[in-house]
Amino acid sequence: MENNNIPISPIAVAPMMNWTDRHERYFLRQISRNVKLYSEMITCGAILRGDKDRLLSFSPGENPLALQIGGIDKSELSECARIGEDYGYDEINLNVGCPSDRVQSGNFGACLMATPDLVANAVNAMASAVNIPVTVKHRIAINDQEEWDSLFRFVEVVSTAGCRHFIVHARKALLDGLSAKENREVPPLRYELVYRLKEEFPNLSVTINGGITNLDSAEEHLCYVDGVMLGRAVYSEPYLLSEVDNRFFGEDRKNISRHEILESFLPYVEKSVGEGVPLKSIGRHLFGLFNGQPGARSWRRLLSEQLPKFNENPTEALKLLRSAANMVHCSNKFDVAA
Repeated sequence: MENNNIPISPIAVAPMMNWTDRHERYFLRQISRNVKLYSEMITCGAILRGDKDRLLSFSPGENPLALQIGGIDKSELSECARIGEDYGYDEINLNVGCPSDRVQSGNFGACLMATPDLVANAVNAMASAVNIPVTVKHRIAINDQEEWDSLFRFVEVVSTAGCRHFIVHARKALLDGLSAKENREVPPLRYELVYRLKEEFPNLSVTINGGITNLDSAEEHLCYVDGVMLGRAVYSEPYLLSEVDNRFFGEDRKNISRHEILESFLPYVEKSVGEGVPLKSIGRHLFGLFNGQPGARSWRRLLSEQLPKFNENPTEALKLLRSAANMVHCSNKFDVAA
């Protein structure tokens, strides 16, 4: 199959439910123009029976951008892949890693680690429906599966269906007794298994995910795998991405300041609010912009307490954001906290 030819990004931002919506992605694109972005997981049912424009539309400025979908029925998955391609996504990613109760009740997400043949059939159907890469994001194992045997078997089977890029959350998912949040923290990370996977399948592309919090660590992982996917670290401290283009994509750009990032994002805020988007839906993604800087706590407080008051007045909202950012700059006026 000829739909897996897009180069693998060395740095990507993970799909995160309730976090990586279109507003967050557009904001992150002001910081890095090269990092690969992923949508939140959207279920097949939502895509096929919901408001497609609300769920799938995005600004061209968000590219490069992948759509992550969740489901189990291969005909529904292939139709959703085709719809995603029509909307302009450059990759379709199948979720085989989410351990939430809602996903488990639908028998998809991390549950599918137990049925690699089923995943292979789904990937084959999806890949046959589109001309863009179909990739899989998954765990190393679930429940009482032996980790290496599970990981090797899963990738061995699914790769025969045409998947050439595997994004591996290097942690087992325990589907009984642990919450989705606990499954991001409790089972130990096994990075060495992901490195071994790349050694065993040198012709496949492997991206590592899970617990990676800084670019120095990302650079170390890239000695063993093709890509690194960052998650919550980017959401809590988006300025982390300010070095990515120069450090990992070979660019030679002037360092962009947090204030410049905010200024470049404000026209989008004004336009979106003018189109009826609630201001809080956008402003919540800005909370971490000044993390680690003197005055960060005051910045967050102003956003949470004052910004919602200007939902019907985007012009005043922009003034508030600029004023709050300038106050952070004058850090002696504020308590120092990250």
